[in-house]
Amino acid sequence: MAMIATSISDFIRTLTALSGLLDKAAASAQARKIDPLVLTSARLAPDMFALARQVQISCDVAKNGFARLGGVDAPKFEDTETTFAELQARIAKTIDFLHSVKAESLAGSEDKVVSFPAGPERVLKMKGDAYLTQWMLPNLYFHNVTAYNILRHNGVDVGKMDYLKGADLLP
Repeated sequence: MAMIATSISDFIRTLTALSGLLDKAAASAQARKIDPLVLTSARLAPDMFALARQVQISCDVAKNGFARLGGVDAPKFEDTETTFAELQARIAKTIDFLHSVKAESLAGSEDKVVSFPAGPERVLKMKGDAYLTQWMLPNLYFHNVTAYNILRHNGVDVGKMDYLKGADLLP
């Protein structure tokens, strides 16, 4: 099976781990009696996106990326999520979409030229294999680890194994 088709499972695992981080964050907010919006709106630096936007972008990278590679329509989300429940729903909808992408639609996409927006006025082009390995995966990991770091910085008890949850670790 082609690399691009098999990589869907990596995206699902990473988004599932992100969902687990949000579960821990919601539980932490409740236990510490703080408004959960404090965490979903938290950021590491004034010019960085808040936690909610990090989650939205992680989902967008996955759904839009595989839609472009597979020549199918991606689900459209409004980017209005602010609560943990809303963010969890977005992750679940993204994972459902990834499960629906057929390996056949991704066949040969390694050489397909993909055009995609990179900011409000910029469109980039890459071949499918480079798009996956040099754009999609780095962006997915960047936004997921930034979400992890925002939560960790704000006192949520998460560790590296929470970030790596679901990895095929041997005993």
